[in-house]
Amino acid sequence: MLFLAVAVQCAAQRADYSKLSSFVRHLVTEQRSAERKAQAMGVAAVPDHRTVCAFVKVGDGGSDAISANGCRELARVGDIVIADIPLSGISQLSLEPSVLRIESGRGTQALLDSVAIQLDVLPIYEGTNLPQAFTGNGVVMGIQDIGFDLTHPNFYDESGDEYRIKSFWDFLSTDTIGSDLYVGADYTTEADILAYQHSRDGLREMHGTHTLGIAAGSGAGTRYRGMAYESDICLVSNAVSNDIDLIDEDQLYKYTYATDALGFKYIFDYAESVGKPCVISFSEGSYQDLRGDDLLYYELLSRLVGPGRIIVSSAGNTGHVLNYIHKPRGQESAGTFFRVYANALYLTAAGDASFDLRMVFYGTRNDTLTINSDYVCAQQDSTFYGEYQFNGMDYYFTVDAYKSCYDPSMLALDLTIESPERVGMYTPLSVEVVGRDAEIECYRGNGEFYSHSKNPALCDGDNTHGINSPSSAPAVISVGATAYRKSFVNYENEVVTFDCGSDGELATISSRGPTYDGRMKPDVLAPGIYVFSSMSSYYMENNPDGWTDVVETFEHDGRTYGWSAAAGTSMSSPAVGGIIALWLQAKPDLTPDDIMDVFAATCTKPISMTEERDNEHGYGQIDAYRGLLHILGVDGIEGVDAEQPAALRFAVSASNVLTITSDAPLSAPATVAVYSTAGVLQATATAVAGTDRLTVDLGGLPSGIYAVQVTTTDKKASGSTLVRLN
Repeated sequence: MLFLAVAVQCAAQRADYSKLSSFVRHLVTEQRSAERKAQAMGVAAVPDHRTVCAFVKVGDGGSDAISANGCRELARVGDIVIADIPLSGISQLSLEPSVLRIESGRGTQALLDSVAIQLDVLPIYEGTNLPQAFTGNGVVMGIQDIGFDLTHPNFYDESGDEYRIKSFWDFLSTDTIGSDLYVGADYTTEADILAYQHSRDGLREMHGTHTLGIAAGSGAGTRYRGMAYESDICLVSNAVSNDIDLIDEDQLYKYTYATDALGFKYIFDYAESVGKPCVISFSEGSYQDLRGDDLLYYELLSRLVGPGRIIVSSAGNTGHVLNYIHKPRGQESAGTFFRVYANALYLTAAGDASFDLRMVFYGTRNDTLTINSDYVCAQQDSTFYGEYQFNGMDYYFTVDAYKSCYDPSMLALDLTIESPERVGMYTPLSVEVVGRDAEIECYRGNGEFYSHSKNPALCDGDNTHGINSPSSAPAVISVGATAYRKSFVNYENEVVTFDCGSDGELATISSRGPTYDGRMKPDVLAPGIYVFSSMSSYYMENNPDGWTDVVETFEHDGRTYGWSAAAGTSMSSPAVGGIIALWLQAKPDLTPDDIMDVFAATCTKPISMTEERDNEHGYGQIDAYRGLLHILGVDGIEGVDAEQPAALRFAVSASNVLTITSDAPLSAPATVAVYSTAGVLQATATAVAGTDRLTVDLGGLPSGIYAVQVTTTDKKASGSTLVRLN
């Protein structure tokens, strides 16, 4: 067995590591490594002109320090600056007294984990059907995602005449001449957006086309209508891990969490420029950490949101896997097997006293490696590097030690194992946290924890602590998924089955909380399994054999478009975002806290919920209609039901004549009562059994919103709705 500690030599100028997030710290050590190699070869180091997009928290004089060190200020919110920083200048910038912290992290990944899986969007409409009074008109629906088909008919109004995408920024656009944006370019006229056709990654990605359709699609004359189907649309096509090969290597570090924050600000700034409230849905994410790499990100997001400015985000799709191990004090150890479908494996462990990470490689012989937390702390920069060879395969270890950003009494270790083979896939590998005197937590960074017959006793772990960032941010509304159907029939009449649950229960894949710092997440649920929405025509054109998830196709302007299905909290987030757009139409100054109050008062509780709120369901499944009643104060009117009548349709003419039609003749007499939002009865009418159509003249009433209550013994025809009078 060979296990070598690799020495790390001092290079030139040292940064103040206490101010750097781990990702930024990695960039500094990368610079130092290049300097050492050049020095060893007796040559001058090649100048590195690359830059990174990062958050910088500053004190007095911070802006001057940023500019003096060759950095460019891209945006500022309070004392947090988003800056473009030369990699070669990070060390010097960190030494400035007015610079308090420099933070950045790699970009996110799209949370569409289960392709060729769908959910019919109709369960969202059943029981929470969108009232005629609220369609998202006057609200900006923002989506930051990847894979947009900008030409899809779903993004026009219902008549097909008005194009609703008003502004679009593509981070990856190469059309940057004249652009004053940090990366890519934006397009702000209908002609320019349609001429651009699709996001640069749109030939191989279609995620954003689908999520946008759920949030705001008009349906293009079909039943696949989205939530806020008359809202204005503002889009950002950002860069995720899937897009790395589209980015020049010298530009790679420009695409980070901080760049995503610029995307959120872009959408909110557009909404402010047109004087409209805005909700943004973000169906991407990455793992939380204990290093504090997201602290400035979270702080900035909390400042971006406020009255009429809401962000919702997917909780994640790890509810079906083991994410977390807890070893209580007094127990010697806890562990499991670990593997990853890649060449690098990551995990984080944290303890309140000295502890060991114990790894066992299983083969013709079993080799045990142990790394002690105190030993790692004693290394230069509290970083241990090691090499190990087993069965002819080389493994490279990096272990970083630091205090948890959430609890300084906890010492955290980040373990990375790299190898030419998929770590733990072919050679079984177990990982244990050891130390009787310590309470220890262990978090999966990638891959999966699992049990193995090589050591059946190592079977610890649960599916908690799986919420993705930034859904885990306090100011972001975190959305989990419910499940209704287990199968669907695609356009080739093939049955596709995927069992994540049914009957509105929590989907098995939906990530569970709490967050790493113990806060309760997710906040709310929405359908996320078997969701039908718009499919990118450009993806279909360039992937002719990848249509398993398509349920219908149609021709428009010489192109083949489709409706497809997908599963995951990626689908739940835009459903909630679109519903919040309806609520913002009713009350444009709603804040994130107001939205949480609406959830607490109106969400539907699945049978499995035993508390008012928990780390699996949040407050329960969103109810669009009850939420509107609550926001308008109509839920306090005696005699007005909190459900809509499933068998009735309501329409108001230009002269304010209300027409109520029934899917079938009424089986019993019915009464109709019209109330103002103040609870005052304004009009009444009656209908006899056998009637399938009733009109009520409301022409004498002032313009505004009214509640219409229909009462009958026929349950399908009994309930209330909201209408708007001109």
